[in-house]
Amino acid sequence: MNLVPYKYTVARQGSPDLDKALGVSDSSGPKKSVIIVSEFIGCSPSLSGAIRVNPWDINSVAEAMVSGITMLDSEKELRHEKHYKYVVSHDVAYWARSFHQDLERACSGHYRKRCWGIGFGLNFRVVALGPNFRKLSVEHIVSAYNSTNSRLILLDYDGTMMPPDRVDKSPSPEVISVLNSLCNDPKNVVFIISGRGKDSLGKWFSQCEKLGLSAEHGYFTRESCELAVDMDWKTIALPVMEHYTEATDGSSIEQKESALVWHHQEADPDFGLWQAKELLDHLESVLANDPVVVKSGQQIVEVKPQGVSKGVVVKNLLETMKNTGKPADFVLCIGDDRSDEDMFEAISSSITSRSLPDTTEVFVCTVGQKPSMAKYYLDDTFEVIKMLQGLSAVSAQQSSSKSGLA
Repeated sequence: MNLVPYKYTVARQGSPDLDKALGVSDSSGPKKSVIIVSEFIGCSPSLSGAIRVNPWDINSVAEAMVSGITMLDSEKELRHEKHYKYVVSHDVAYWARSFHQDLERACSGHYRKRCWGIGFGLNFRVVALGPNFRKLSVEHIVSAYNSTNSRLILLDYDGTMMPPDRVDKSPSPEVISVLNSLCNDPKNVVFIISGRGKDSLGKWFSQCEKLGLSAEHGYFTRESCELAVDMDWKTIALPVMEHYTEATDGSSIEQKESALVWHHQEADPDFGLWQAKELLDHLESVLANDPVVVKSGQQIVEVKPQGVSKGVVVKNLLETMKNTGKPADFVLCIGDDRSDEDMFEAISSSITSRSLPDTTEVFVCTVGQKPSMAKYYLDDTFEVIKMLQGLSAVSAQQSSSKSGLA
């Protein structure tokens, strides 16, 4: 940081002892000063009264000098007073204290967390996880499942039911089988809540007639697919996305009825991430006055109407079950990315507000070990399917037991 402007401010302020030693008279009057600083130096943001310039722009530097020379004395006094108060109050001791406070704030609670090293090479990172974050025990959830009678099962699709790197995005026969088995249990309400479009989900899960579907982060459900919402924002967002698609090899645009999604999974990882950040800022700027939300996700940037999220779907489902006289006594929610955190948060708020009974067995689970609002994790989609098969086996066993008694 260039501290010359600070030194100049202190020098202009002076002191009675120094003025006396130098033989300067009438030093008790108001002090005044004008500072012109480059907008590139470190202290520029701290000196709010300074005139900031681009040093490479000769005309702007000349204009700043003229402005400083012709400035009224009263204005110079106010600017000097503001700068001097800041300089004397933000000394080395202040910086040391604030640094120590920031360090304590950043590290508070770390001793209660477990740290894990994830990835290799340049992708290696250390992740701090809460002490209660643990792997979901199949035996534990099967026991809770077996003893409950009004169950809500909420599942994400991409990265949860299907591996993220799989080329064929349609569900496997194994997935269809386990979902049908769960849906055939009259005690279960099973929903796939995905960011995928309604046409794709409807086609893929056409064999699961009892399965609830919520497409495009809850914008559409299988029961109702007609909503009247202003979509004029698409004419603004689409050209911007097309521009970034042309500039980013491997990127693509997914046009949904309710949203636009820019994908960069197949682009260069570093450049794709950089472009995603630029696109996010660009879209937030041009759509600031439109009723939409711009979000970044797992290798995507998405624009969608406000008030649409997976969390809203979860709250509505829990409320519907409660209003029909069958409040959920078992809730299982599994997801893998940032949009699924809305579901986790909705369930957490339902517990806090006591919308869910205290006796409800709640299993909020993320796929992979990473910071999350979820309490449990499973390592991959294989473990998710295996766990669901365990639950479906319990349903089949209960069904056969009833048939035997009949």
